[in-house]
Amino acid sequence: QVQLVESGGGLVQPGGSLRLACVASGIIFSHSAMNWYRQAPGKERELVATIGNGGSTNYADSVKGRFTISRDNRKNTVYLQMNSLKPEDTAVYYCNAYRSVYSGYEYDYWGQGTQVTVSS
Repeated sequence: QVQLVESGGGLVQPGGSLRLACVASGIIFSHSAMNWYRQAPGKERELVATIGNGGSTNYADSVKGRFTISRDNRKNTVYLQMNSLKPEDTAVYYCNAYRSVYSGYEYDYWGQGTQVTVSS
């Protein structure tokens, strides 16, 4: 019943921008921390950005100042605005929904991923 669907990936030139979106269903979205991960060929999966249910945000050092995570609880959607893209940002980007065991209703759900390619 839980579903996370990413969109917005594609091919862009270095210095360009993309906005990823992830629509969640089957969860109480406003209670969930939302995260973006990415995985490039030959590398481990990396946490890119997170936004808590209270709105706090954190970013990987590699994307600070360039990426912005946000959420719209009315639309059950989390976004990742990516600016000043670099070739090293090329990866499959995954949406993740998470609740801690301390919430009394823990979970960890994943979307299917969307490809982002930054190349001339």
